[in-house]
Amino acid sequence: MMPDYDARIARAERLSSTYPFAAEILSYYAHICRAQQKLSKHLSAASMAAPADLRAQIDVNSLAVRGDEVLDSLVPHSPAPLAEFMEEFLAASDADRASALQAYIDRGGTDEAPEDSRERLVAAILVQPYAEMMAGKTSLLPAVTAGNLCPKCSARPVAGVLRVEGDGGKRFLLCSFCATEWEFRRILCAYCGETREPSLPVFVAEKFPHLRVEGCDTCRHCLRTVDLTKDGHAVPVVDDLAAIPLALWADEYGYSRIQANLLGT
Repeated sequence: MMPDYDARIARAERLSSTYPFAAEILSYYAHICRAQQKLSKHLSAASMAAPADLRAQIDVNSLAVRGDEVLDSLVPHSPAPLAEFMEEFLAASDADRASALQAYIDRGGTDEAPEDSRERLVAAILVQPYAEMMAGKTSLLPAVTAGNLCPKCSARPVAGVLRVEGDGGKRFLLCSFCATEWEFRRILCAYCGETREPSLPVFVAEKFPHLRVEGCDTCRHCLRTVDLTKDGHAVPVVDDLAAIPLALWADEYGYSRIQANLLGT
């Protein structure tokens, strides 16, 4: 199953006019999506079996074949410090680039993710299309609804999603590594498992009526959630990127995101 990059690009372009303060970020994300879309098409042409272990099935060599082309296309559109890093990455030895990609394959989306934000971003740009495609080849068991780690790759969630069900919404978590969604209880911290409602405040900003920050006063983590019951046109991975003021608010009140999104907004 191919990720729907066209929908992501269209949403990024629409939100750029809705939230001018996020226009630069969203424009850059659209460039990333176009590059990932090309990479995804090349990868889909290769024969890929349904993975028993998603991370173990990601082939660094397959990424290396097309990785240079992807990064070359992004350098002209990237902020200067990131463009410089991409050029350094492209100039590095094959072994060093493979090592950086493998580190993200092994630990991306976990509490032990690579610390260098630029290296993590470059690796994620290349690895995520592969991981999403592999995840699309496997289905979740109906009983897999409660864990706080992705049932396909064991990564932590980057965001929550509320989808329409009956007269309300059902809560899902969105994987930070392979973009899988899985069902999760409504009143439950997605990091530490806290269940006491008074310790789980929810904050909504007038500027983003379909977004909410779900905090936990026990572990001081928070999860940004996209409420599709309020805006059915939202694309969670894109709308999350646009909510820059919510990140500033969470920092001010001492909450840390469980996992940062691709561009750290």
